Amino acid sequence: MPVNINGETYYQTHEACEMIGVSRNTLYHLIERTIFRNTERRDYHGWRLFTMEDINQLRSQTNRINLISVK
Repeated sequence: MPVNINGETYYQTHEACEMIGVSRNTLYHLIERTIFRNTERRDYHGWRLFTMEDINQLRSQTNRINLISVK
């Protein structure tokens, strides 16, 4: 379930995985290889949080990787 903090909607890891269409391991790999490696938001449980902008950027990285592997 998305969380609202200061008017911004955040999604947990499992929600981001579902929206992007990747496994948790793939998501973490994408995070390590992209601009997100230094940017982390976490809730009070310590779980990662993603904005819709984060999810869209990660999705575009996934699509780019898929296009490269198809060639």
